Order: sequence, then structure tokens, then C-alpha cells
Amino acid sequence: MRWNRSRWVVSALAGLALPLAFAPFDQFWIAPLSYALLFYSWRGATPADAFRLGFLYGVASFGAGTYWTYIAVREFGEAPIVLAAGLSIGLVATLAAFIALAGYAAARWFKTDGPAAWLVTLPALMVVTEWVRGWFLTGFGWLAAGYSQTNSWLMGYAPLAGIHVMSFMVLLTAGALLTLMLGTKSGRAAALACLVAAWGVGFAISGHEWTQAKDRDLTVALVQGAVPQNLKWQPEELVNTLRLYSALTEQTAGRDLIVWPEAAIPTLYEFVGDYLDGIKEWADEHDSFVMLGILRRNPQSDDTFQNVLVTLTDPVQMYIKRHLVPFGEYFPVPDFVRNWMRLMSLPYTDAVPGGQDQRPLALAGEQIAVTICYEDVFGAEQLHYLPQATLLVNITNDAWFGDSIAPHQHLQIAQVRAAEAGRYLLRSANTGISAIIDPHGSIVATVPQFEPAVLEHTVRGYTGATPYARVGNYPVITAALIALLLQLGLTTKFTMRPRT
Repeated sequence: MRWNRSRWVVSALAGLALPLAFAPFDQFWIAPLSYALLFYSWRGATPADAFRLGFLYGVASFGAGTYWTYIAVREFGEAPIVLAAGLSIGLVATLAAFIALAGYAAARWFKTDGPAAWLVTLPALMVVTEWVRGWFLTGFGWLAAGYSQTNSWLMGYAPLAGIHVMSFMVLLTAGALLTLMLGTKSGRAAALACLVAAWGVGFAISGHEWTQAKDRDLTVALVQGAVPQNLKWQPEELVNTLRLYSALTEQTAGRDLIVWPEAAIPTLYEFVGDYLDGIKEWADEHDSFVMLGILRRNPQSDDTFQNVLVTLTDPVQMYIKRHLVPFGEYFPVPDFVRNWMRLMSLPYTDAVPGGQDQRPLALAGEQIAVTICYEDVFGAEQLHYLPQATLLVNITNDAWFGDSIAPHQHLQIAQVRAAEAGRYLLRSANTGISAIIDPHGSIVATVPQFEPAVLEHTVRGYTGATPYARVGNYPVITAALIALLLQLGLTTKFTMRPRT
């Protein structure tokens, strides 16, 4: 089938539709249809054309799905329009390149037409490139195909093998739908078998208890200050912020664990010692434990800072954010452009990451695995906490993205993290969406965005380990690579010309 201009339309429209599969739209069925149209556009394409079509699809999907990066950099970071647009466009182009490379590889070394391509080659290639996208150049795993399935039976695969097997099942479904439409009789039979197996197993394992609840209930309270980002770092607002969090916390008297969000106090830890001592004294009087996000001066250098979570205990326990946000918490640029690119809402130039081997924090009778904001996108980086950790806590500040789709997408990512670990996840956000997520990845309680609120609930710590917590991403990525090698061998065998 010759490549023609209509494929541009198919690829672009399919890409534009993809974000509708994710939160807040939650139309999970759109994801396999979107990818099926992408696979359709690649049929018989040359490597160069497959690259272009994949790039177009990626630009459309990531452009529509991550437009909020411009809001963060321009509206709240106060960067010049040219810089904000350049960073946002550069990110979209980089993400799109991964899909383009998958298309190029499929057309260059494999086949892009027929059941073998649609059911094996293309799903495997897409999963491998998605996995690489999750760590290459610090990684950006946003809009991984599997995240669209938090409300479908495919969510059952999260504790079994993690986000990438969920993605594979989405892509396998896409290939199966295309095969049912265009395949041979035997190909349609194989496609139907794949659909029944993928969704049937997902349904069968949904709700399975991979981990075990502890006997003791834990009462928790998440404090959401909802301080607008454009006011948060104004020096004259500090006193009001301190009073706000004190007042909200007083409503939680008697709760076992109280969690404030990322950088809840917009100053350095060293500057508010007396205030924190007062909060600790109140907590001790009510048999509560408080953990909160704040910045602190880097002990090795006064010119840098660290993004931390501290526990108001004796002694103080501290988690230091490990995976920093490029152009948000540090600037990978030469010194001569550093001042020009610095986001004015940040009080210091660069953040310094914490160690990769930080352990769970012992608090309120639990071992708590902590992530700060964007870190919860990197599921494999949290596996070192397990099975020791009994509870997950993520503190975040999604105020950077305004009233966009980003906080909803971020919450959806957190749902998968809870299911992968088989643990409750407490998500405390500055302006929302604060939430309690159960060990199956279901949201059990939230509070409205942009409103000061306290979210109270009763949870339990969990012990044991899910299969994913034991083995991580290695099985699914290894299986995808083996499948590609086998397909490459078969493709080479049947395309080699006989010697004369």
C-alpha cells in the first residue's frame, strides 16, 4: 500500500484524540483505537515516512496532552515567552521522536503490515521505546499508554508486572483491533484470542490481594493549604501561610499521621525552627505525628538548596528529593545563560538531589516510603523501598500547572504507583488534588482543588510484596526484546534472496 497524504490526517487525528483516554476525560477505550490508527498509518510505509508519521502522531498527542508545561514555565515561572515556548516545543519534539523512532525501526528492520507486525512487532517496539523514554535524559514517562487504563480491567496488571505490561496490553489490543479489521481468517482468530487473553486475565486478577493488611488501623489527615502559586513565595505572605497551616492542622487533633504538601512552608527550614517546634509540641499533646514539605539550605553549599520532607519527631527524620525536574529545580545550561533562564519563583539557583538509597521513614508505627512531586512518575526508582515500606506518601505542588489537565494526569499516575506496590498512598497536594488511594489503585477520598481543606481517612499499612515489587520492569522489557529478536530473525529469513 503506497504512502499518501491521507495518512497525515489519520496520524494527526489519532494523536490529538489520545489525551482523551487519560484523566480527567477517562475515556480509556480511546487509547487502543488511537494506537490502532497509528499502526494503520504505518502500513507499508518507508522508514522515512514511518518516522514522519510517528513524529506527527507524537507532536499531536504530546502537544495536546502536555501543553501545561508552557503554563508552568511562562505563567508561574515568569520566563520570557520565547524561552517558555522553546522549552515546551522542545519537550514535545523530544517525546515525539521516540514514537518516530519506533516507526522507523519497524519499517527499516521489520514489517509494518500483517498480524505478526500488529500483534508482536509494533506493540513490543512501542513498549521498549516507552521504557527508554522513562529514563533517557532523566526521563519523562508522562502519557505512557498504560496510565490510561486505571478504570479498566487492564489495571489488574499493575501489581503483576507494572506500568509497561499495562502499556503492552493497550498496544496489543490496538494491534488486535486492526487485525480483526484487515487480517486474514487465521490472523483474526489469533487477534480474537489475544483480546480474550489480555482482557480476560486482567479481569481475573483485578482485585486480587497480593499484599496483606496489618491489624492496626491508622487515622490520617492530609492538609491542603491551597495557597495560590503567584502568592506562595511573596515574603509578605509567609505569616499568613504559617497561620493557615496551623489553623488547618488544629482541625486534625487526634489523627495518627498528619501530612502537609511539598514546600508547604515557603521558606528555608533553618528560618522557621520556632514555628516548627510549636507544631511539634501541639502534635505531641494530641498523640499525632506531622510530616511536611519544606526547602532547606544544602549543608555542603550555601548557594544551593534541597527539597525535603521532614518529620517533626525526636530525632528529626528527613527525606531529600532524589529525582529533580530539569528547568524547574536545576538548570542544565552553561553559566552564561543561567540567570536568564532562572525561574523567578525559585529562591535559589539549583536544587541538590538526595541519595538514591534513602530508606523508609519510621513514623506512627509504619515504614513510610516518600516521594516528592514528579518523582512518583518513576515507579522503578521506588522499588528499593519494598517490601520494607508499609505505606506510601507523595507530597506535591501541582499549583505550577494551574487549572489544567496536569493535576488529574498526575493523580492517575499515583494510582498506578499504589497498585504496583500494593500499598495505600497518601497524596498531599498544595492546591490539589489531594487524595487517598487504596492498594488496588482506586481513589477512596479526595477534596476539591484550589480550596483550603483537610482530608481525613482511616487506612492500614500493608506488608508483603507484589510480583512487580519483586522483579520490576525486567521481565516485560526482556520479553519485548526477545520477541523483537525473534521477529527480526524471521523477517530476515523470509526476505533474504537465494544465492545464484
